[in-house]
Parts: sequence; C-alpha cells; structure tokens
Amino acid sequence: MTSRNSSDDRSSTLRHLVSIDDLTNEEILEIFAIADRISKDPSEFVSICPGQILASLFYEPSTRTRLSFESSMQRLGGGVISAADMRASSASKGESLADTVRVVSAYADVLVLRHPREGSANVAKRYARVPVVNAGDGSHEHPTQTLCDLYSLKVEKGRIEGLDVVLTGDLKYSRTIHSFVYALARFGANLVCAPQPGFEMPDYVIHRLKEQYRVEPHRVEMQDLSSIAPRMDAMYFTPERPHQLSLFTDIREVNVKKFDAVYVTRPQRERYSEAEKITNANAYFRVDRLALSGAKFRETVVLHPLPRVDELGYDLDEDPRSIYFQQAARGVPVRMAVIGMLLGKFNFPAAAVEPRARISARVRTTIECNNQNCITESERRYLNPEFVLASREPLCLRCVFCDAERVVEFVGCSSTRHYHAGASSEVNRIKAENLVAFATEEEAIAAGFTAAAIRGAGQTPA
Repeated sequence: MTSRNSSDDRSSTLRHLVSIDDLTNEEILEIFAIADRISKDPSEFVSICPGQILASLFYEPSTRTRLSFESSMQRLGGGVISAADMRASSASKGESLADTVRVVSAYADVLVLRHPREGSANVAKRYARVPVVNAGDGSHEHPTQTLCDLYSLKVEKGRIEGLDVVLTGDLKYSRTIHSFVYALARFGANLVCAPQPGFEMPDYVIHRLKEQYRVEPHRVEMQDLSSIAPRMDAMYFTPERPHQLSLFTDIREVNVKKFDAVYVTRPQRERYSEAEKITNANAYFRVDRLALSGAKFRETVVLHPLPRVDELGYDLDEDPRSIYFQQAARGVPVRMAVIGMLLGKFNFPAAAVEPRARISARVRTTIECNNQNCITESERRYLNPEFVLASREPLCLRCVFCDAERVVEFVGCSSTRHYHAGASSEVNRIKAENLVAFATEEEAIAAGFTAAAIRGAGQTPA
C-alpha cells in the first residue's frame, strides 16, 4: 500500500488553478474587478509580466482557450512558447506527463495544460515548479472557462445570486458544465438541469453539489422547459441553507417565473462510446429563436462555451439575448487577471475566506479508480490510485485525481485488524485514519484482516 507518487517540495507553496475550488469567492470577485479595469484601459497592463513566459501544452485541439491564454500573456508584456499539437512532441514517443511537466517547467513561468485524461492537471501540479492552469482535463473541469461564464453573467445581469440558470445538452461529458455548476452553487444561483437523454449530470457532480454546496434538488414542471427540452427530464437545484437536504424521492413542484440564462453545450462526441454515438447521432436538441420564443425566455441571455455544432441556431447570432461571442472575447481580460494573480502581480484580499473545504482524509486501499479515463490509467508507471473519504453511508471514496466516486464493498480497521461489509453500521465507528478499503473480501483476508465478530461479542472498531 505504499505510494509511488511524489512531488517536489519546491512546488508545495505554488498557487495553481486546477479546479474552481482553488479560488475563494472573494478572489473570483477580485478577478472580475481586475478584468473590468483591463477592459476599460488595456494599456495600463502592458508591462505587468515583462520577461516572463507562458507555456501552453495542449494534448487536445483548442482554438479559443489556447489563443486567449497566449493573447493574454502577450498583452501583459510576457512571451509564449506553445505545443499546440502534442502528437508532434515527445509524448508521441511515450514520455510521461510528469516528465513533460518537469522539463517544460524549466522553460516557463506558468504552464497551461489541456489533456484528454481526467485528473491530468492534478498530476501536473504535483511535478511542476511553476503555477499550473487547467485548460480542460477530459470531462472533469475547466475553471477558467467557468470564470469567463460567471463574469459574463455578472456583466449582463449585475449579479449571480438568485439567478435561474438553465443548463442544457450534454451534461455528462461537458467539463465546462461541471466547473460552472460548482461555481454557480457557491454564489447562490438556482440551477435548472435539462440534459440530453442519456447524458445526465454524473453522480459524483450531483453528490458534490449536495454534500459540499448544500443545494436541494426538485423536479421542474416539464411545460416550463417544453420549448427547448421536449423530451428531457429536468432537475432544479436551489440553495437551501441551513435546511436539511431533501432526497431525490422527495419531488416537489417548483414554479420558475422566468429564466435568466440558458447555457447551451455541444455533444462531446470525442468522449462518447460507440453506443452513445449511435444513440445520439440524429437526436440532439437544438436551441434557436423559436425555442426561446416563450414568455419565460424574454429576458434570458444565451451562453455557449463554443465551438458549436448544430445545437445552437445561427438565427440567434443577431438576437440581443445572445452573448456567446462577447463571452468568448471576455476570456482575454479574465485570463489576464488569472495569469497576473498566479504570478503575484496583483494584490488579492489577504483575509479571504477559504472555499468550502472538501473532505480530505486519505484512505488506504488496494482498489483502483473505476473511471476508465482517469489519468491513473495511462500513467501507471509512476502513479498509484489515491482516494479520500467522500461519505460514510454508504462508505464511498473519491478519486484524488479525477473526483470519480466508488462505493466500497469491504472495509478494514487497522486498529482491530477486523474487516466489515462496507454497508455495515460498524464502519461508522472506525476512525478515518484507521480505514482500509478493499475491493473484495479475499483482498481483506490476504492483507491479514479477519471478519469482525457480531457487535458486543468482539472488539469494538476504533
């Protein structure tokens, strides 16, 4: 159970942006304030980063994100080195992500990474000697896109709290959606999730919304979304602090009088299985002016992270409600603010409240992540799967790298050397530092654990 994973001590104090959770709400608002200043007078910032270099490592295609980062660094007075197609790099020869990051860290002052594997940015920050920015890791997160999206909402609507935001399309594989919902929940927006059938929000995202951000799910009347989602099942998430969360079986009607924003996402076909490609071939939803003709959409702004395929009608381009091209343009001042923040060029609130803490107790285990696209699958030479405790009822672990969750079948206690079924009530009595998770009963026995006696007849877990 020893880990091969390691990190350079010199990188432990670096500031990274891998998840939207790496920023406090106060810091996000400060980024927006700096972006406002940049938008009004870009010339004020042309000498912020002289002599400093941004390296962009893109293992997946990108236009807007890569160019906006490179434009941002140049507008700050810095330089750029770019590997826009990693198929032409040493990665094609089998070089590990860790080695690539170590080498490129010596060439640059900040590293921007896009990678098809979930959790890759978490690996990069372990081995980098400079700040790492996650520009999209598989279907996991895309925090700077979220900042652009939030900023656009705030500019257009003047606030984020209390807005009713509809999220449509592929909610399963869209990393922009996953980062966006966490941020919206933190700022107190109400989320209306209307997924393409078969592409609903992943369980780990819903679990995190409930456990970490304390939002409560309700069903929305389907006629409220009938114009854009005639065959979709909708779920409405609303902040309910400090009330107890309701279960999904406790379904209540919610009357949404108007929608403030519709966030449209394309089908992420590059991540689909063959069966999903067939199912989704000709049935993807489409948002156009007709779809948004209802009274509830009269003051709605339409967002899209781009690129679009066929899910967003061109007839919306001249509609004043459409802000997706402005949304893309705002990526430059927002990313300029992010780069400046990570390089220590701007003063941020010293007494900022930390983001809502995620459960961080590491759990010893022999199991592997059940996400086939987790970075641990492709970087096995030097990475072991790692997990933190996500919940106890049932006992569930969360992958440190990609956030995928896995229910544990058998749990050992290192103090008593007994093991229990994962669903046993006795597991709640085991201290987090004594938990040992096993995929099978045979693994527990092989590790020297014995079956626990019935409570009262044996040793009490500790």
